[in-house]
Amino acid sequence: MANKVGNLIKKARTDAGLTQEQLARKVKNCSTSDIGKAERGEIRLTNEQLKQIAKATGVTQKSLTDAAASSSYKNSSSSSGSSGTTTKGSMKVSSTERKLVELYRKADASTKKKAMELLQKSATIDELSDGIGTLLGSAIEYFTK
Repeated sequence: MANKVGNLIKKARTDAGLTQEQLARKVKNCSTSDIGKAERGEIRLTNEQLKQIAKATGVTQKSLTDAAASSSYKNSSSSSGSSGTTTKGSMKVSSTERKLVELYRKADASTKKKAMELLQKSATIDELSDGIGTLLGSAIEYFTK
């Protein structure tokens, strides 16, 4: 029963006649990839996301949250799209934090240095905005090559 919650999510989704993409659109901060990974037991979704899945699919919230509490996950530090929260040891990592780690790992040395400088200093909103714009520009450039 290692992936009890994943099996329940998949069954609820298919019984409701939804694709992973359709279900992901109904759940805040959750991508199609996150739904697939949750179904395979690779990531743990937040209780709020499980509640939204229950509402979208017509199953009880309790069935999903209870299953999540008793499930183990294949790769609790999995990186993925936008949504859920994964756990590594006792540290919870949001989807935004995961995305930042993914982008950081793919960045060149100069971009990594700028990102660290930006995050380590007490920056004003304008400095943060400029820095984020630069980082996003670098990321877009990287992915469109």
